[in-house]
Amino acid sequence: MSEGALGPSRSALIVWGGWDGHSPQPFAQRISRSLASSGFTVRQADSLAVLGDEALLQSVALIVPIWTMGELAKEEWNALERAVRGGVGFAGFHGGMCDAFRTNTDYQFLTGGQFVRHPGGIIDYEVSIVEPKHPIMQGLANFRLKSEQYYMHVDPSNHVLATTTFSGEYEGMDWIRGTQMPVVWTRSYGKGRVFYASYGHAPEEFDGPEAMEIIARGLVWAAARSAT
Repeated sequence: MSEGALGPSRSALIVWGGWDGHSPQPFAQRISRSLASSGFTVRQADSLAVLGDEALLQSVALIVPIWTMGELAKEEWNALERAVRGGVGFAGFHGGMCDAFRTNTDYQFLTGGQFVRHPGGIIDYEVSIVEPKHPIMQGLANFRLKSEQYYMHVDPSNHVLATTTFSGEYEGMDWIRGTQMPVVWTRSYGKGRVFYASYGHAPEEFDGPEAMEIIARGLVWAAARSAT
């Protein structure tokens, strides 16, 4: 765990681990560099136990989960929920945020979505920006990705910034042809801001300028406390 002087204005906590197939440590290093370049002091933890440290959670501006599957202890969930409800930002991507703690439906209520399936596995697909005036999306155009195209259960209260359309050609799933699925969204949770992007299966996906720029902007956006 990296140490540093933490303050609520420009501090972030990255919690990484869980299923190794989502490269949690390389992603944590990449996100740490992005946050540092935006002026954040970053602390990393490779254990969920840190989420039970309520004083620590309340001292940061942003929490970034990179933890696929796993299970939160009751005290860890309670401290996390209070922190975000109280104004700490929560931001992440792919399974590291929305395929975590599958049995905790309260956690899914916080994040605004849960992974269901990725027909075809790693495929080429388009991300369509639907809110070009949002500060996270300003100046960006539609772009293509080679990743898992996440089919998700999503909260209708999410503010959707980008979508993708399923072709229905994979695994005989013609019934989802034409389905538009949110890829990037924001939401409020109490006084906290929540940001999510469904791509990010492998670190090289962030080599694309649009993909990484959306993540970088989303992290900074979530760290600004909501006025609600």
